[in-house]
Amino acid sequence: MATLSLPLVQPQVSLWRQGQRWPHGSFSCQFRHAGRLQASYWGLEAMYDDGYGTVKDLDYYYHALGELVEHDSGPPRWFCPVDAGSTVEDAPLMLYLPGVDGMGMGLCMHHKALGRIFELRCMHIPFHDRTPFEELVTMVEDVVRAEHSISPNKPIYLLGNSFGGCLALAVAARHPRIDLVLVLVNPATSYERSDIKTLMSVFSQLSDRACIAITALLNYNIDNEVNMALSRMKSGKHPLEALSRLTNSMSSSLKHSNILDKLPEDTLRWKINLIKRAASYANCRVQSVTSEVLLLASGADRLLPSKSEADRLQKKLLKCKVFFFEKHGHSLLLEHGVHVSSIIKCAGLYRHSSGYHRVFDYIPPSTTELKEVDKASSDLTFRTSPAMFSTMEDGKVVRGLAGVPDDGPVLLVGNHMLMGIELISLATEFLREKKAVVRGIAHPLLFPKKARTWSEGHDFFDFLVLWGGVPMTYKYVYELLAAGEFVLMYPGGYREAIHCKGEEHRIFWPDKTEFVRMAAQFNATIVPFGVVGEDDLLNLLCTFDDIRSAPFGKEIMRAYSNHLKLRDANHEVIFPGVLLKIPGRFYYRFGKPIPTKGRQDVLTDRQAAAHLYTHVKSEVEGIISYLLEKREEDKYRKIFPRLLYKAARGPNTEVPAFDP
Repeated sequence: MATLSLPLVQPQVSLWRQGQRWPHGSFSCQFRHAGRLQASYWGLEAMYDDGYGTVKDLDYYYHALGELVEHDSGPPRWFCPVDAGSTVEDAPLMLYLPGVDGMGMGLCMHHKALGRIFELRCMHIPFHDRTPFEELVTMVEDVVRAEHSISPNKPIYLLGNSFGGCLALAVAARHPRIDLVLVLVNPATSYERSDIKTLMSVFSQLSDRACIAITALLNYNIDNEVNMALSRMKSGKHPLEALSRLTNSMSSSLKHSNILDKLPEDTLRWKINLIKRAASYANCRVQSVTSEVLLLASGADRLLPSKSEADRLQKKLLKCKVFFFEKHGHSLLLEHGVHVSSIIKCAGLYRHSSGYHRVFDYIPPSTTELKEVDKASSDLTFRTSPAMFSTMEDGKVVRGLAGVPDDGPVLLVGNHMLMGIELISLATEFLREKKAVVRGIAHPLLFPKKARTWSEGHDFFDFLVLWGGVPMTYKYVYELLAAGEFVLMYPGGYREAIHCKGEEHRIFWPDKTEFVRMAAQFNATIVPFGVVGEDDLLNLLCTFDDIRSAPFGKEIMRAYSNHLKLRDANHEVIFPGVLLKIPGRFYYRFGKPIPTKGRQDVLTDRQAAAHLYTHVKSEVEGIISYLLEKREEDKYRKIFPRLLYKAARGPNTEVPAFDP
């Protein structure tokens, strides 16, 4: 492999040579019990810096391309982006296969985010190179086979952008027995149905350089940049700052014209023939692909019919999930607001071995993911202004989470409000104040296998995945406590989350005592908690008796419970219908921690386990009563006094609550 020597780009990339292994990032594990791993998330801390937002505009990208074209020569090769930073322990390999430009810099906005959780290598094909498509396939195959021979149980990720998507499909089709995960971004398999052929015929009389410039301008999605600028203005940015960002991005796309003068005359003709061959090769073999596939498709792609192509490929690929970006263009990876690492997490495709494990393959939320969840939940937070309290070991109640232990394993046990609307505020506050990820135990219904997703932002199901939620099985609870995690459990389950009028702030716990036994087995600290306030936000319309007495009411409730796969329920459930009220406030209180260390009697004596269970339950009921009483003393319980308080002191000021 030749040496990559680039004056401008060299600080950002380093050459990978065949057989070379990258040093992994630091990994600090602690063992609380012999053979039981303390939570470390492969060496990543919660709210780690994923680097999104570091590349403010495309100046860096186009400058890098200019330097590559001017100084580059030799055959195709691989490079490792140095700005990716340290990689987690035992990270899987990701190979970035570029678009038809071949430069390999199209991932520059994602180097750090992907480089933290993958061993990232990028393919680089010099503009002067004329390597046939089949030889490029062989080049990728050589790395795939070598890595598979070293770690046969680890997946290998192929991130193929446009032309690179054809390359990834070709490799996967030829190696069905190797564990490959494909991430395809607007794959060029739709070339024959695209407008590029028509475009090239219209501009056939122009020079190659002019055709490339026109194609690049069509590739640039000005609509998305305008929307981003307007969004920044709405979020409080100065209009001049937003306008400057927009003009910088647009001017960057035009500066590449300096690159065109350095290209060989036959570049366009060669690239078109290369992409035609790639599309034909991949389409002939696409039905042989058995790998997991994540397909990112742009709805505003002016070069390829990427949206319809995603529909076509999903029908042909056995295991394919599609993520649509309605307002984005062909160069999806170079547009703001696209976070590939988060999408891979939400799709459940990030893993270290042959099978995805929700506990052991979990990666904590990054700073960007916290911001995205804040953005999605901003309306609820604005309406409810959550006030959180905790109880110190001496019984003193304080504002904040100081009374909650800093180290796990911790088992948080409390009550649900309607539809679990208290979850997001609880989890995000723990992340901010304690830097602790609260791993929720939830009904399997809340973990749907989504085959198609749209890019309006993270939904509630994505939130559960990003915050490490797991379906309710004792196996998962066991593994989480063994790993020293903060585990969130609602013994009342769906019965509390889908209650009717007159049942607000009641708990519906079963008689089973398993959770106290498991806590004692791992010396976990149990923290009972209560939350109130849904009655200040929502007005429930009917009771269970109202529904049962209605015509076909019992049949409707049974059908709804069956639809939710609650056939084992002692009570049918149904969503009662709600009306929004003038918002009040949510109040949380975490009770005095209950240690289980040394409580071997809970493991061997049913009566002792039942006594501890009853104690936790009574603590939760007492906390709910406490909050219902104390909130009457809060002069900022209603939204209008809170608005006036923030108007006088600033929008980010914490609003006082009652004196605990």
